[in-house]
Amino acid sequence: MAKSEEQSVYRLQGLTCTSCAAKFERNVCELPGVKEAKVNFGAAKLTVIGTATVDELEQAGAFDHIQVRSEGQVPTPKVPFWQKKENLLVLCSAVFLAGGFFSNQLYGEESLQSIILFLSSILIGGWGLFREGFRNLIRLQFDMKTLMTIAILGAATIGEWGEGATVVILFAISEALESYSMDRARRSIQSLLDISPKQALVIRDGMEQLIEVEKIEIGDTLLVQPNKKIAMDGVVQEGSSHVQQASITGESIPVEKSVGDEVYAGTLNEEGVLRIQVTKRVEDTTLARIIQLVEDAQSEKAPAQAFVDRFARYYTPAILLIGFLIAFVPPLFTGEWQEWIYRGLSILVVGCPCALVISTPVAIVTAIGNAAKHGVLVKGGVYLEELGQIEKIAFDKTGTLTEGKPVVTDWENIQTEEEERNLQIAVALERNSTHPLAAAIMSYGEKQLEQPRSLTAENFVSITGSGVQAEIEGVTYILGKPRYWGDGQLDLQVHSRVEQLQSEGKTVMLLGTQSQILSIIAVRDKIRSSSKKVIKQLAQLGLKQSLLLTGDNEQTAKAIATELGIQEVHAELLPEQKLEVIKDTQKEHSIAMVGDGVNDAPALAAATVGIAMGGAGTDTALETADLALMGDDLRKLPFAIGLSRKTMTIIKQNIAFALGIKLLALLLIIPGFLTLWLAVFADMGGTLIVTLNALRLLKNKENS
Repeated sequence: MAKSEEQSVYRLQGLTCTSCAAKFERNVCELPGVKEAKVNFGAAKLTVIGTATVDELEQAGAFDHIQVRSEGQVPTPKVPFWQKKENLLVLCSAVFLAGGFFSNQLYGEESLQSIILFLSSILIGGWGLFREGFRNLIRLQFDMKTLMTIAILGAATIGEWGEGATVVILFAISEALESYSMDRARRSIQSLLDISPKQALVIRDGMEQLIEVEKIEIGDTLLVQPNKKIAMDGVVQEGSSHVQQASITGESIPVEKSVGDEVYAGTLNEEGVLRIQVTKRVEDTTLARIIQLVEDAQSEKAPAQAFVDRFARYYTPAILLIGFLIAFVPPLFTGEWQEWIYRGLSILVVGCPCALVISTPVAIVTAIGNAAKHGVLVKGGVYLEELGQIEKIAFDKTGTLTEGKPVVTDWENIQTEEEERNLQIAVALERNSTHPLAAAIMSYGEKQLEQPRSLTAENFVSITGSGVQAEIEGVTYILGKPRYWGDGQLDLQVHSRVEQLQSEGKTVMLLGTQSQILSIIAVRDKIRSSSKKVIKQLAQLGLKQSLLLTGDNEQTAKAIATELGIQEVHAELLPEQKLEVIKDTQKEHSIAMVGDGVNDAPALAAATVGIAMGGAGTDTALETADLALMGDDLRKLPFAIGLSRKTMTIIKQNIAFALGIKLLALLLIIPGFLTLWLAVFADMGGTLIVTLNALRLLKNKENS
């Protein structure tokens, strides 16, 4: 939707089915002041461009008893089942139904007393259903309420009063089950909404003030006591503590935080007192962005869900036509009008697409919510489906398979008398670079030199994929990979030493001018402790091959690949060359790319599924990738693939079961075995079974 100053977001309560969501959206669009409206069924959220009051919106959703509240408003307390008006009516209807069956036993089925009791049951329990069904029929909108209205009134017309009243009760129970299942699936996201405090202790003008989080500004200082939740994203100014940040990253073990460390809204400060400088407004916190992205993801339909929606669009009118033909064509030849009308009505009831329509969205919503709780952010149902179908997976090295914090292991000066100056030159060159290798040299220089910042670099240039160069005191120096100079410019001693260091799995850089090498620098990035196990788990999941794509030299890349069990290595790649490898692989296989979301952005965007490491607090990762591992933890990757595959298995099971039970019921109509109440029971049972099957995804957990 286009952004506008008139855009408003609302939370919905009581939204029970996808067809109801579509109808509510149409009703809101028809309101006088509304230009555009979009309902997110999975997240139970409404976005409106234009002007409309809450009363007008609730009137638009009155057909399904939808309650509307503004974003940020405290939710309406949940009304107990027995206190809801519609449920009280159903209960009253059930009493009249029981009275009707009792009257049957005393006075017979055709007695006036029985008919009055059954008719009362039908009108009391089905009044709302009939009102909506007739309205849909007039507008030629054929949904499940239209089918049920025709079936119930048709049953009464041919004298099947008891069965008509039973259908009303069973349909009401079916809708209650559907509502419960979606509420249960949405609960994982609701729990994210509730974990962040609504107020925080802020120090302003030397005074401690408890204020609403919406009024906290960037730069404010929060005071967070032990066992209190952190209300805003920020940086620790004073104090140290362990912070439980499972709600953001999925990490089960509390993380140590001290001065300079980043903390997130919604996480729990366990022990020490922290003073935190706020770095983001409440609507921009990592938690807020996670919730926004997850809710948006739930509105993105997987291909399987899109298929079901298209199928249901034609399925319901087709069922209505089949029911009409069965009710009125055979009697023209047999003369048994009541028998065939009854069978036609049974077709309408059993043909209700409840189980089919609910089968996919409840699984998608449940899976995406469960993934978010475990620190895996999936940005749409389509990516959830594609993730389970990938055949190959490519990894960036630095920060993905390794910890991303390289350290200098060897520093060898060709001219030993210039040892200190060479290090000062290197520090000056890397001061303006953001590359992880630059941080390693800066850290080494800070430790070895008394005055590490004594030289200043001018005319700094970053040579993509090769290194950096700048002028220092009128001389142009280069710090970069050996290939920048070319083998022909390196003497035999330097070339031999470079190869030796690279064979040890180290990244080698050279410091020098265009004509002379001054120093050889070797850096090594520690391999993550989980990398080897993850590669093995992915092979066990059936992935055909793992690839390593890195800008590092070939010897270092091969050494790491051999240690981890990765089969295919592509080394010394520029970002555009990584993109080419992904595109070439995609010609024959679906492939996922795992990277840090910064220099791997082109490859992440081109891959079948782009997976970013360390999504917590990383804007690029959240924006670029289709899936983000929030805890910077590679062990979540097998969990995500396993969840995706289980989700797609459950969706296929649900669709097959929903269609199978319909087909079986339709076959039972031919010999006349299927009664109206049994048809509703089959539909209700189907809805319940596919719902419970989908909710099994809530139990899917990570392997340790």
